[in-house]
Amino acid sequence: MRRRSTAPASPLPQRFGVDPVHLRLPVAGGPWETVRAYLLERLPAAAAERVDGLLRDGGLVGEDGRAVGAAEPFRPGAHLWFYRELPPEVPVPFELEVLHRDEHLVVVDKPHFLATTPRGRHVVETALSRLRHALELPALSPAHRLDRLTAGLAMFVVRPQDRGAYQTLFRDRLVRKEYQAVAAYDPAVELPATVRSHIVKERGRIAAHELDAEPNSESRIELLERRDGLGRYLLRPATGRTHQLRLHMSGLGLPILGDPVYPVVLPEPAPDDFRRPLQLLASAVEFTDPLSGRPRRFESRRTLAAWTDRASW
Repeated sequence: MRRRSTAPASPLPQRFGVDPVHLRLPVAGGPWETVRAYLLERLPAAAAERVDGLLRDGGLVGEDGRAVGAAEPFRPGAHLWFYRELPPEVPVPFELEVLHRDEHLVVVDKPHFLATTPRGRHVVETALSRLRHALELPALSPAHRLDRLTAGLAMFVVRPQDRGAYQTLFRDRLVRKEYQAVAAYDPAVELPATVRSHIVKERGRIAAHELDAEPNSESRIELLERRDGLGRYLLRPATGRTHQLRLHMSGLGLPILGDPVYPVVLPEPAPDDFRRPLQLLASAVEFTDPLSGRPRRFESRRTLAAWTDRASW
């Protein structure tokens, strides 16, 4: 199999922690005489004004950082960069706390409602973009994913050459993860319990669902304490399927408070509605560091409002 060539370093710096768009012209060439002709054919008709604006204002640059104009000849295999138009975003009004930082790893305590990485309408208002900008670490990358609605521990890798080592920990299930959740208390639900099921998350659908098939997910669920009809639960996932803990808790008849998807998909709230966050917290991670060989354990400093201050939640 032919190995893909590595793109040269971008002459444009990140903006708000977001990489510029990289575009490579077809190596095989084509019928286009100019870069403009290629872009207008490749992109939707609605983008024509945007293309002409980039070419007119010097917003499209080549490998040497030189602005590409409307008459620039088409050169097969040439690399180009430009800044995407960032959609307006509602700022997430919660702090992202850095718990640990060294030459290899950054561990943060993520608030509810802040996405981990850019996706969809969340680009600048993400943990990755904030950290790249605030810590001046443009090569920072995620070691794993944490749902936007879930608060707690998220790990990021400082150097690109170390990313594989930390991602492999999660892939090979060598990270012991602990979550806490608040849900109704039901004495009929026997705990502790180990829940196993086959979870499928289809692209374009908000909710994952379970099939009657060989299990591909496993969660250990324990009751830590209860009061006033609520329980505080300790969740230990052995696997990392999308929405796994939320789906397993709902399947037990104990949907997590504030869950807008399980057991019923609710209408999406307004972008500036930060009320009633999902009461799920990534509370601890423990692993052997793949680079130093040292044992590591990190713990969240956050609490779940429905348990600690139910009136405010």
